[in-house]
Amino acid sequence: MKITLTIIFNALCCISAAAQEINVPYEQFTLPNGLNVILHKDNTIPRATVNVWYHVGSGSEKPKRTGFAHLFEHILFEGSQHVPEGKFDEWLEAAGANNNGSTTEDRTNYYEDIPSNALDLALFLESDRMGFLLPSLNAGTVDGQRDVVKNERRQSYENRPYGKANLELPALLYPQDHPYSWPVIGSMEDLSAASYQDVVDFFTTYYAPGNASLCIAGDIDLVETRKAIEKWFSDVPAGKPVPKVDPPTPSLATEKRQVMEDNVQLPRLMMVWLTPPAYHPGSAELDLISSLLTRGKNSRLYKRLVYELQIAQSVSSFSDNKKFASEFYIIATARQGVTLSQLEKAIQEEIDKLKNENPEKRELDRIINQFESGFISQLESSGNKADQLNQYYYYTGNPDYFNEDFQRYRAVNGNDISSATRQYLKDDARVVMSIVPTGKTELAAQK
Repeated sequence: MKITLTIIFNALCCISAAAQEINVPYEQFTLPNGLNVILHKDNTIPRATVNVWYHVGSGSEKPKRTGFAHLFEHILFEGSQHVPEGKFDEWLEAAGANNNGSTTEDRTNYYEDIPSNALDLALFLESDRMGFLLPSLNAGTVDGQRDVVKNERRQSYENRPYGKANLELPALLYPQDHPYSWPVIGSMEDLSAASYQDVVDFFTTYYAPGNASLCIAGDIDLVETRKAIEKWFSDVPAGKPVPKVDPPTPSLATEKRQVMEDNVQLPRLMMVWLTPPAYHPGSAELDLISSLLTRGKNSRLYKRLVYELQIAQSVSSFSDNKKFASEFYIIATARQGVTLSQLEKAIQEEIDKLKNENPEKRELDRIINQFESGFISQLESSGNKADQLNQYYYYTGNPDYFNEDFQRYRAVNGNDISSATRQYLKDDARVVMSIVPTGKTELAAQK
């Protein structure tokens, strides 16, 4: 309990009560091979996080060659020239550390949460798979992880209730040649067709120091940590310049309706809009709109659909914020005997209310306070801070974007909410997908 209270106290002390200033001090430098490095010292507890962002995701792939970024999320755990297969996790676990990775359309992320005395181990492991993966990579490793990814696609999408909708949505939202027009996990056909050389070429192109950012946050000595980074990463080859991806801003010119039959018990409605890229004007307002609609039992859609009308089993909304475009989702699962047309009608009424009437100050203050609480809570964890510093660097070019980000939300007023709802949640520019039990298409939302 003493440690927990200390963490919370220190996190809150990062914010000046008078000026609402957030202070996450950091040092930043670039190695000669192009690796961007961000260091943040926090001696609250004797642990640290090593967080690497490779600036490659499914949006870096090409049509007919999809799924490579997610495939490498798996391959990079399989060993490298100086790390035998299986030892990556084994050595970290023996040191009391844990690690993981994730892939999005924009980036691939790897991290190790470690006792601070295990920093050298984490840096050695990350540098070896960045610079010396290919000597240990062979067709057998690629084929093994290819099968793992295919099985993940089956489990998480194809055979999971409502999962197939997420495979179809990208192509409905984006033009065929847009880098977001295929799912992150890729297609079975593309994964099967990829040759060993295709995979090697993808790694050589994108997994280089100049296309990565390394952030270390926690109980570290800044001088000694810099020396350790130079020791482990200076011999990693720089690699060639990465091809630039700069697609045109996508838009929906009309409403698209799709009905999908699935092996589910209850019908589900998904309403999706294209919205501004991450950290662009409008994105903060849409995050707050999401909170107004579905965050907590006092939110508008939860109160209306689940509590008052009792026509929904659940309802949620969120913004999926990305580099070239974002998406705003409203997802509602109907109760037994309720059609998706009934759900859509009630949802549309609440959207129209936001378009036509500014939310009251008290309601808006509540959700902004909720946001502030969550924002501050992030600062309790060195892992969260490391990832946020990398995220800010990638999307804004400035790791120290905490105050600017914080103020984006504090500056929003009721008129901004209504205006953003009218501008972005249009009735004639969205995808409306009905997922219904097999043979029950009459339950779908009707235009």
